[in-house]
Amino acid sequence: MFGLVCFFILMGLTLGNRGPMTWPEKFVKDSVSWTQGLFYKPAAQVAGFFEDIRQLRVIYTENKTLKLTLTQYARDTQRLNDLEAQNKRLMEALGFTERQRQANVYTYRIAEVVTMDTDPYNTTVTINLGDKDGIKENMAVMTVDGLIGRVSKVFGFHSNVQLLNEINDSDNNSKAIAVTVKGNENQPFGIIESYADTGELVMNKVEHADDMKVGDTIITSGMGQVFPKGIEVGTIASIGPGEFGITYKVMVKPKASFSHIREVFVVEVPEVK
Repeated sequence: MFGLVCFFILMGLTLGNRGPMTWPEKFVKDSVSWTQGLFYKPAAQVAGFFEDIRQLRVIYTENKTLKLTLTQYARDTQRLNDLEAQNKRLMEALGFTERQRQANVYTYRIAEVVTMDTDPYNTTVTINLGDKDGIKENMAVMTVDGLIGRVSKVFGFHSNVQLLNEINDSDNNSKAIAVTVKGNENQPFGIIESYADTGELVMNKVEHADDMKVGDTIITSGMGQVFPKGIEVGTIASIGPGEFGITYKVMVKPKASFSHIREVFVVEVPEVK
């Protein structure tokens, strides 16, 4: 049968265009086409299957590359944002030190916060300046916004800072802050002794509140021999009667934030000779 089929095919090729095909030739042509169709469709499906697998591998590789590129882009964007934020903070710090240099003779040593314990009952901040940098205990520490605390312990290369929200009149390790009202000629006097649950500093021993009003800026008076004079602490939030109704109690809203601190200034007061 195979030989017969080949014979008729050969006859068709050799005779060329000789008029209409005979029925045996048509039969052979149809048989051959039908047989080719049986093999062509499965072969095409198999070839298409392997082509799909190849395309899947290409897509997988491209997807992996895109993910790596996207991750790298996200890291670079985050790093750029951090650098821009740091640059903004340092520019503000530079402007702050320039203004302070004109206002007083203090030296402001900028330091970075390396660790911050967020324990609500014992907030401890560690900065990257220590004994080798001339840092001493009880030096005032502030940000560009205002006073935040004092140096409580000094090590060789680092120092611990006690924040104002840890100030407590019943704690011997806590230092009260002698304060007054900025720009007030009468210089009403008071002492910040504690930190209230409302997020405000408690200013006691105020004998004369007539010279104070809500919104006034409270600054250090320099009389406590720990915090130098003229550092902004906060603004008056409310004024009320104190203990036994003899003095007044003033609630002060801190100007500086005690969370998310990045850079601080240690205030160095020149020694009096």
